[in-house]
Amino acid sequence: MRGTQISALTDGDSAGLTDALNLVTGVDAALTRGLARVGEEDATALAGLAGALSTTPLANLVAEAVDKIAAGSGTPEYVAALAGARSAVLGAVHDALLTQVDVALGRSRALWTPVPAAVPGEVSPALAGARAWLSEVAVTGWHGVDHELVAEAGSVVEAALAVPELRRLAVLLDGFAAELRACVPVARMVQVPQRRWADLWSRGVLLAQDTATGDAALDVAERVSGRLLPLAVDVHEHDTAVQIQVHAIFEPADGGSPRLVRTAVGAAKVDSIGGPALWRLLPAHPVLLAALAQRCGVLVADVPIRGADMHWQDDRARLDEPVDPFAAARVLLPDALAAAPHPLDRHPAGIAEPVLVEEYAVSDQEGGLTVELDGHRLAVAVDRLPSCGPLTPELVAASSACLGLLRWDAGRWLLQPVAVQATVKRKIITVHTGDWACGVTDAKAAKADAKAGDAVTVLRERAGRLLRR
Repeated sequence: MRGTQISALTDGDSAGLTDALNLVTGVDAALTRGLARVGEEDATALAGLAGALSTTPLANLVAEAVDKIAAGSGTPEYVAALAGARSAVLGAVHDALLTQVDVALGRSRALWTPVPAAVPGEVSPALAGARAWLSEVAVTGWHGVDHELVAEAGSVVEAALAVPELRRLAVLLDGFAAELRACVPVARMVQVPQRRWADLWSRGVLLAQDTATGDAALDVAERVSGRLLPLAVDVHEHDTAVQIQVHAIFEPADGGSPRLVRTAVGAAKVDSIGGPALWRLLPAHPVLLAALAQRCGVLVADVPIRGADMHWQDDRARLDEPVDPFAAARVLLPDALAAAPHPLDRHPAGIAEPVLVEEYAVSDQEGGLTVELDGHRLAVAVDRLPSCGPLTPELVAASSACLGLLRWDAGRWLLQPVAVQATVKRKIITVHTGDWACGVTDAKAAKADAKAGDAVTVLRERAGRLLRR
């Protein structure tokens, strides 16, 4: 990534984006107060949302839903239409930003291939329960949420967990309910995280629809074989779950053009498990973890891929030769074909584009770290550095080359470091977030980890004893 590319990225016109995001903010405020109490300000915001979609296929559905909600009818179908409309606006913002990235980087991107709509069938009790609870939360509003309403999520999550296709929905609802529970009474909060909770709520509503059962798409997914070259490891951690998302370059075995892909594995957890122990929650994926820790390529055979998302199957993968991710990025990243994201992932917060930045200077200002290249600056998201890896803000500050993910947050572009080449004690070292995937390699950190104890092993032993009783 060159200085001119940073300039093209950061100097884009954001007037239309600001208007769209202001529209979403008005809807989020209405959700905070609750759809059972739609006042004049909230009615205006909802009408504005309907107006923004008046020339789209959603026009009639959203207009009817807004009218009914304003009249006091917050049924699940109208609430779903509202969530879909809000997501559509944020999807348009996402598309505009992603186009900005592609133009700035000269990146080619394949189009999304729609999946034939599923034939509606009988609604499962698990989906019906999720829809009902999410609708009740929206009608009540964040300010009205109490412990009784949050407790109702327990049975909803339990029912969804029992259906393999609904695990993603179950994890989202579990985390969402946990956040609400921790903040009750919400009305007393100084600042309510309106955007975050509305995002979680909207995604939950969409995942609870009949056509959104994610794993069903694997039936129509492309199957590929070839070599995977991991570039970036992004750790998504929550009190109740963790996901390791790997961004990589895929070289097809048939000699086709290299592609940008990502694959992810995850696990449920409790809030007492953190730091390097997170890797020990993923013992079912030894090949992937070894590839990250040893910086090796991976040979995969007949694995499903849909858009950019490769469904990880450890039994269809084996380690290949060591690969320098920085060298792979220099050679292959500029011409790698990117994929359009899944429709449900079209959200500004979901943008995570791998980039390589070299020969920059790092400055530490009041707003945090920035990298400067040819007079152009890009903020660094050091707050996104995971606790389970060796990458630290100090190493980022001492670096001169960085593999990172381009993010968009709070109205500006950010660089999330995932690997750096830094000068430490006059030596150039390379550090990746996945270096500890098979165990802590730094002596000092290993000592601290051992002193803290293996919470994963202890909890598994206790769970085993409970199950044997």
